[in-house]
Amino acid sequence: MATSATTGLPDAPAAPVVAPSAPNPPSVHVRAVITWLAIFPLVAIGMLLIGPVSVDWHPVARAFVLTLIVVPLAVYLVVPQLMRAYGAIRARKSR
Repeated sequence: MATSATTGLPDAPAAPVVAPSAPNPPSVHVRAVITWLAIFPLVAIGMLLIGPVSVDWHPVARAFVLTLIVVPLAVYLVVPQLMRAYGAIRARKSR
């Protein structure tokens, strides 16, 4: 145990550092709605865009190409933006 150089008494323990608490994550229901809000428009637009090119394709191939485009767009771009917007709305309402 360390002692103070001036008094010779043991040093007082340091006060615990308290980090600011992070906000609670959205519920599973809110996340489901946000994910649907991201996926539905991307799938609808994607179907319209690849439709003329993929008319003769097997439905599984069409779904594969569509999900190859939609999933990364949703996961890396759209869902994070919607979550950020939801967090901002929630923070504004809690003030």
